[in-house]
Order: sequence, then structure tokens, then C-alpha cells
Amino acid sequence: MIQLIEIDPDKEYEPNLSSAPEFENLMAIYRDYYPLIGYQIPWVGYFILMDGQLVGSCGFTGAPQSGSVEIAYWTFTAYEGRGIATSACANLITIAWEEQPQLVIRAKTAPEKNASTRILEKRGFRFTGVVQDHEIGDAWEWQLLPK
Repeated sequence: MIQLIEIDPDKEYEPNLSSAPEFENLMAIYRDYYPLIGYQIPWVGYFILMDGQLVGSCGFTGAPQSGSVEIAYWTFTAYEGRGIATSACANLITIAWEEQPQLVIRAKTAPEKNASTRILEKRGFRFTGVVQDHEIGDAWEWQLLPK
């Protein structure tokens, strides 16, 4: 069972979380990222915890625009293959649709079949084409339509 905790650079976190090796790196990423996308709950980043241990991160790339929102998720290498990213993806979908049930949810992946594409396919996302991404260049875009 995983738990998502909002990443707030101004908040003090419990020592079991803040002492994790990856904690400061994630905090630094979001300190730089929030000024670009804004800090508007629930459209923020989240720590992924499993049994109280920091195992990855996920979140939204900003607040919804034009009826859609983009999600992203990743687990640290030591925790890959355990269904954590799959659960994080499902949690982000739930958060988005609880807030705005008619949102189209989007995601981008590297332009190849991989674990992330399998996660999206399992969750009902459909490949919609190749788009440009500022981090990876050519990317596959995926969409999940509201039910």
C-alpha cells in the first residue's frame, strides 16, 4: 500500500521522511519547479511512501488547462517492478477526477514501449501521437478520457 504526501518546500516533514537520501533532491526540484507551474493543491507534486519509506515521486505538471491535466510518476531504481508507479498513477487519476470529473488526463513517455507505457495502457490511457517535451524531446503522448 502506498501513500502520497504533498511536496511543500515550506513545510517541515517528519524525520523518517526528511532523512531519506532522496528527500533533499526532491525538495530542491520542487523549489525550482513550483515558481514555474504554481503551487495550487491538489495540482502539486507528491512524495510516494511505501510502509513509511520514501520510494519515489509523482504529481501534476501544473493546474488543468483547456480541460486537461498532465501527470508524471517515477520510483527510485531500487523499488522498480513492485507496482508502486502503477498505484501512484491510479492515485493521481483519482485525485484529478475527484477535483474535476470531466478532465482529460494526459501523460508523456519516452518514444518506446517500456514500463511506463504498460502502466498507462493498464489504466486505460490511449496513445495519441508524438509531441515535443522540454526534457526528452520527441515523446509519446497518452490520454485518458473521463468516464
